[in-house]
Amino acid sequence: MMYHKPVMLKECLEGLAIKPEGIYVDVTFGGGGHSKPILKYLSEGKLFAFDQDVDAKANADQIESPNFQFIQSNFRYLKKYLKLYGINKVDGVLADLGISSHQIDVPERGFSTRYEAQLDMRMDQNTNLTAEEIVNTYSESQLHRILGIYGELKNARTAAATIVSHRINKRIQTVNQLKEVLQKCTPRGKENKYLAQVFQALRIEVNDEMKALEDFLMQTAEVIRPGGRLVVMSYHSLEDRLVKNFIAKGNFQGQPEKDFYGNLIRPFEPVNRKPIIASEEEVAENSRARSAKLRIGERLKDE
Repeated sequence: MMYHKPVMLKECLEGLAIKPEGIYVDVTFGGGGHSKPILKYLSEGKLFAFDQDVDAKANADQIESPNFQFIQSNFRYLKKYLKLYGINKVDGVLADLGISSHQIDVPERGFSTRYEAQLDMRMDQNTNLTAEEIVNTYSESQLHRILGIYGELKNARTAAATIVSHRINKRIQTVNQLKEVLQKCTPRGKENKYLAQVFQALRIEVNDEMKALEDFLMQTAEVIRPGGRLVVMSYHSLEDRLVKNFIAKGNFQGQPEKDFYGNLIRPFEPVNRKPIIASEEEVAENSRARSAKLRIGERLKDE
């Protein structure tokens, strides 16, 4: 299984400030691109890795380390699974959000605009909702909402109406059928970007990604001990906004809450005011790094 080269690996590891005896969590294991280097730093410590993807489990099975434990689950159940292993507090949590290039490169998963496949896009193959189901059963207003909010399409209303009028005659089942349906709405010369935005919107909805991210972030405040680190890398503005607001303000709306003395009420202190971005050299080597934004928070003591 070829997985992408992890983006900003050095910066992620530095952000975690790894202690050899510490307990860490990599909530997006994938091909183990972050987990394997973290394990090298640990002597007595422990690393828990989460991933809901079956291919990720196959990769995790190859790691033979007494310090390593793989959990096949969505990171939104972080606290529940750590509790099962008797863990209440950890020293650091790393999340590399978004879709792995491996998932995109497996045609039958239906994540990519490049291959003909069924419209699937499930990261967890045991769930029921697929992209095909959304395209064929969501109302026009529901489609308008997800294409506008998650895909950030300027003509989301037109795209939604186009899908609804086409599916009356024939169910839209494959990648190419959807591309054909949207041909008239797609801006000339920007086909790839436009379709990538449509696919992003569907993928986020299929996998409930924004709500899962909110659930996960809220739990990090409970499981990371004071002085511990939260390291999150995101690849689109929707995710980055949630992460930025949560680390800086302690909520997702970005409205500061203050105590009686005017102090900010928030679980984390931002380690970097602005997001860390990849170097020009890394972007030249790895196109995935272009849109990556890395944010780091340090857990404050509870008052």
